Amino acid sequence: MAVDKDTVAQIAKLARIKVDDAQQEALTKELSNILGWVDELGELDTEGVQPMTSVVEVQHSLRKDVVNDGDRQDDILKNAPESKQGYFVVPRVVE
Repeated sequence: MAVDKDTVAQIAKLARIKVDDAQQEALTKELSNILGWVDELGELDTEGVQPMTSVVEVQHSLRKDVVNDGDRQDDILKNAPESKQGYFVVPRVVE
């Protein structure tokens, strides 16, 4: 796939960047090359290749997803202006 100068001008307009004629010429070639490389990647046989999230193998440490209140209720309630039976006491806002 090749890109022409009009396409580059349209992209620049949409991106709201100023590109003069000399830059348009260079960008036309550069974008055409990039799209050519992308086309080449499409020709690769990736059948049986597992998807990956990184080019280097990373071992993630996993932990069990356990609900835990932190066992710090008393410490947290020390900050409350008023507490009752283990809960914050707040002013009534709905009648």
